[in-house]
Amino acid sequence: MPAAKLGRSGSKRQTTARVGSAAKAATNWTPRGGPQYGSAMRIGLVNLKGRASVVLGERVLDVERASAGRFSADPMAAVERWDAFVEWAHGLRTGEADTALDESHLGPPVPRPAKVFAIGLNYREHAKEAGLELPATPMVFTKFPTCLVGPRAAVVLSSAYVDWEVELVVVIGRGGDRIATDRALGHVAGYTIGQDISDRRLQFSDRPPQFSLGKSINTFGPIGPAIVPLDAFTDPNDLALTCDVAGESMQAARTSDMIFAVPELVAYLSRFCTLEPGDLIFTGTPSGVGSTRDPRRYLQEGEEIVSRIEGIGTMVNRCVAPRAAD
Repeated sequence: MPAAKLGRSGSKRQTTARVGSAAKAATNWTPRGGPQYGSAMRIGLVNLKGRASVVLGERVLDVERASAGRFSADPMAAVERWDAFVEWAHGLRTGEADTALDESHLGPPVPRPAKVFAIGLNYREHAKEAGLELPATPMVFTKFPTCLVGPRAAVVLSSAYVDWEVELVVVIGRGGDRIATDRALGHVAGYTIGQDISDRRLQFSDRPPQFSLGKSINTFGPIGPAIVPLDAFTDPNDLALTCDVAGESMQAARTSDMIFAVPELVAYLSRFCTLEPGDLIFTGTPSGVGSTRDPRRYLQEGEEIVSRIEGIGTMVNRCVAPRAAD
């Protein structure tokens, strides 16, 4: 999961009206007193067999044992004390990691978030392929936390109309409400990869469509492999993300193409809901989903979904048939 160095910054937010100077300023900024991006040793928090562990290179270190009990084995505890955890983790040396990383044993790095927000139509090309106008404000829905699984978990197909959506997922590390846009990244613990798996038949079974249930079926929220702190990225607003299905490239974009960048999303959500450590924000998917293709293309049993985000890593999720009813 090597980190990359990138050049551009911010989001090229556009709407059907105009791009205001305030919107531009909101996405080209450095948080006051915040991290120096790209300056830190690369670390990541993973959930290894239910225990919080730190990734150092290709090996991992158990957090509870390495910290002599300062931090518990619960991955949620590390997120809730994120500033102290990152300060401690940056003091580790690569040679201290004592266990080879086996990603098949990784669970969701945030196993029990209080809230899982998701954003619809947050990439211009995705709105275009769906034949919809760009939203004037973020389109927010929720995914139920029980849908979350790890980066190597199987996706259980609920119908013949299940679709893929690779997404950057924001992990909140410092809570608050009414957070200013220019301080928003200071409330973010880090990023991870997500797949907003969607049963389109259930999602569009009636008018108006409903999103939450069709996107919250068990196993429809793979996340991982790690939470990577923002200081690992040269530019946290500009990362490449891709999705392959059965070896075929389906999605390829950059997060700088978002309509509403991460700072805007954090500020917007916190106007209405108090954000808490561990809350997740699925930030939207770029173009290339199966339901907008001609002909339409959906996931099939045995296919692998490979999701990548620059500087974070890779998830590989195999599609399987549902088990028989008890």
